[in-house]
Formats: sequence, C-alpha cells, structure tokens
Amino acid sequence: MAAGIPHFNLDRLAANSMASHRLIQHVGKRYGLNVSEKLYDRLNVYFFVDGHSLNDRPRLAKVAAEVLSDTKDNQPMTEDEILTFLNGNEGRTEIENALRALHQIGVHGIPKFIIEGTTVVDGAASSDTFVNIFREIEQRGSIKRDAVFADILGVNAETVQEGSHTRESMLG
Repeated sequence: MAAGIPHFNLDRLAANSMASHRLIQHVGKRYGLNVSEKLYDRLNVYFFVDGHSLNDRPRLAKVAAEVLSDTKDNQPMTEDEILTFLNGNEGRTEIENALRALHQIGVHGIPKFIIEGTTVVDGAASSDTFVNIFREIEQRGSIKRDAVFADILGVNAETVQEGSHTRESMLG
C-alpha cells in the first residue's frame, strides 16, 4: 500500500518479461527516461494489480500507446507501430547483456537498488542502510555519475544526463 499498489493480484500468471523490458528500453531511448519511467509505472499496475501478462504483445502495445499519447512528442508511436516493434527483436541483445551484468553484480531478484552504479542494496534493507550510504556520498561531496547500464542498453549520454525524476517532472 505504501508503494502505491493497493492490491496485488495473486492470480496473475508468471510470464517472460523480455517484451516489456525491450519496450521500456526502446521508449527510454526514443522519448527519454521520464517517459519510460511512466510506462514502467503503468506496467507495474498492469501486471501486479490488473494481473495481465507481460508478454501479451497486443495488450502491451495498447497500454504503451496510451502512455505515449500523453508525451510532448507530436507523433508518438501508434499501437500498430509498437506492436511491430514488439514482434521484432530490436533491443533483445541489450536486455540480455543487462541481465548478465545484473547477475555479475549480484542481482538475482527484485527489488534491488543500485546506487552510483556499483552499490547493490536489497529492497528490504533498513532505512539506516540507505541513510548511511547517502551520508557517505554527502561527506564525499560528489556523486559518481556512472550510468552502468547506459552503454549496455544503448542509452545516449544526453538522455542519461536529462534523467527521469527531475524536480520539474515530479511537480508537473
């Protein structure tokens, strides 16, 4: 409930999530991380609350088209264009490489947080763990800006620098 998920649909079927991961990566590269985060948030509700499969490509295309229709882009991808993308293989290699990299740094399940590209923290860690990490960064006076997965996923430096959860995007 605290994470904004009022009800987990326990009857949902587990499915291969490659299509949804490829889609989020593609949207991030094309529209920016703010838009891909909106899609990711919507897909969390789609799967965890609504109980839909993450490899139901026509349904994924419909949801993504709805999210993209709210972008500032004058010509967002249509549902048909998204479905064509999902039925292809673009982005698969990048996602497979990201999965290997996650495995190498010790991420075998979710939720996990990767702070500064190197520090892996379990999602169930106490708040003290996070406070200590952020206090260390604060004392150091700088943040390591290592976007570990940017190269792996093919996200350009400008998109990474723009970020996703900017003050502006969160306020309006």
